[in-house]
Amino acid sequence: MTWIEDLARRADAVLPDYVSAYYHSHAGDGSCDREGIADWNAFRLRPTVLRDASAQDLTSEVLGTPVAAPILVAPMAQQVGARPEGEVLTAQGAAKAGTLLGVSTNTGARFEDIAAQGAPWWYQVYVARNRDATRLLVERAAAARARALILTVDTTPLGREVPAIDPRNWPEGPRKNRTANLTAEELERFGKDTDMALDLTPDTIGWLAEVSGLPVVCKGVLTARDARRCVDAGAEGIIVSTHGGRRLGTSVTSAYALPEILAEVGGEVEVHVDSGVRGGAQAAAALALGAKAVHVGRPVMWGLAADGADGVADVLATYQAELVTTLRQMGIGSVKDLRPADVVTRVSR
Repeated sequence: MTWIEDLARRADAVLPDYVSAYYHSHAGDGSCDREGIADWNAFRLRPTVLRDASAQDLTSEVLGTPVAAPILVAPMAQQVGARPEGEVLTAQGAAKAGTLLGVSTNTGARFEDIAAQGAPWWYQVYVARNRDATRLLVERAAAARARALILTVDTTPLGREVPAIDPRNWPEGPRKNRTANLTAEELERFGKDTDMALDLTPDTIGWLAEVSGLPVVCKGVLTARDARRCVDAGAEGIIVSTHGGRRLGTSVTSAYALPEILAEVGGEVEVHVDSGVRGGAQAAAALALGAKAVHVGRPVMWGLAADGADGVADVLATYQAELVTTLRQMGIGSVKDLRPADVVTRVSR
């Protein structure tokens, strides 16, 4: 059993069954989720010798923000299901680890309370049917010192439709879902128009940048063509993501898609990746291919459930420690020295 599998087991032991099931849920039969992990494990790292690896430097910058390591926290909804304080505790853990977190549109915490924990953060945007609702949210996020917007561009419904675990059907109800940063009056006024819009176009990127004054990073991109469209429309970053295998159950994995996207736009904007990266060695593979940063989702959520802010910090610290060990064993002193040509090969499964 890996340490992440053990962590998931400990989290499941303290979570209500329906919350645990929601966190584990995936699209279709789960093949995208499973293969997303397997594809990262199919990379092999190529050690080099007779190089000074006496010290390892993990420090990096993401869109100009310094981080202790290029291991970031992915935006995740329903963190209040793990702990009532939700993202406030996650932000505390991220601050302790010296890294940045993404904050979901569906956060149950106020932006100001998240920002007060000291970790830099990006706001993940599901554009609403009523653009005025989105405008209010991104303006408030910017006022609370969000550093960037993460625009989720694949806004089709999630590939899991299980009424028993849908947060709207949890016994405690969706009290904190999407409510923390809109007033009761605003929620009543917008009604169902706060649901996700299905009519996004490349123009949405420029509109968000204009109303927020923040850089826009597009998440959910899995092809070079779409990456090009996003960048040409003004995106300053791409996150290659299957949302942990929760959209299209038969889609390509992030590990599969990353190289072609890097080849298309990697020289122009930052390219990040998530979905299935389950340790420091796998993160090293992603960084060697050319990813600027790796985002971690479910393991952070399980850490939050098991041990609160300390659990989040421990997960991030373990990724960082594994990355240090991997670099040392590869004879590399800095994450900045990782290169695709001489560090990583892909093996067939």
